[in-house]
Amino acid sequence: MSAEERLADRRERLILAAYTLFASPGFHATTIERLCATARISNRAFYECFSGREALMRAVYDRCVEETLQAITKAIDQAPPELDARIVAGITEYVKFVTADERRARIMHLEVRRAGDVLSNARQRAVLDFTKIIEGTVNDLPVHQPTELHLLSLALIGAVTELLIEWVVSDHPPATEVIVKTAVHVFRRAFIR
Repeated sequence: MSAEERLADRRERLILAAYTLFASPGFHATTIERLCATARISNRAFYECFSGREALMRAVYDRCVEETLQAITKAIDQAPPELDARIVAGITEYVKFVTADERRARIMHLEVRRAGDVLSNARQRAVLDFTKIIEGTVNDLPVHQPTELHLLSLALIGAVTELLIEWVVSDHPPATEVIVKTAVHVFRRAFIR
């Protein structure tokens, strides 16, 4: 392998190790030494790939968000053109995709918050990306739009986030079908009169 290929391989191994370890035992409980041992690289090689744990967490979180955004966009694009069908398709895919791997759900909805200020910009950017999907879906259709579509979209994202946090942390998590049904109900009340 070339030097660039070796660096890319180490970086990918670190991302995969972090994907598991940042989900459990969690961001704060995971040391660089443990990440390196899991990825089978040296501590020195870690710093050739990332400036620290926070940069690695950002890379893992950004990948989770990007994959989720792609899945949701595809589901909405393939749904019938009616707003209700797009709401159901988008929310169903979001919940299904995020909960298909509990590590993704934990990183996106719990550990990113536990990481604190170091990831607040990445989290805010992700929220805005999800907001754009909602706003774009509603703006594309001839429906009555709330006067503050952006604020409403933020509120709806907050509602879905809290439902998924409950799924992650609860000793008796609600079924994903119940989360979908609840989120769809909230979105319908917001947009369909």
